[in-house]
Amino acid sequence: MSTQTLPDAGSITMYSTTWCGYCRRLKTQLDSAGIGYTEVNIEEHPDAAAFVEQVNGGNQTVPTVVFPDGSAATNPSLADVKARLES
Repeated sequence: MSTQTLPDAGSITMYSTTWCGYCRRLKTQLDSAGIGYTEVNIEEHPDAAAFVEQVNGGNQTVPTVVFPDGSAATNPSLADVKARLES
């Protein structure tokens, strides 16, 4: 994660787009669960789009979530996010 900054403990960074339904759903679930996140719109940040492509085999697949340990997941469920944050 060269130019990317890691999220604080207990929170995530979510790479998304304005039109992504899966992104909206995950944001709603995170809000309900009280999990903090920083959202980065890959359409507005070319370096973020390049990072998303890097971790998704060349595809701009969103939501891509980055955890405090530097690991990433593509379109994770809320349960996945909770489990990764607790480990």
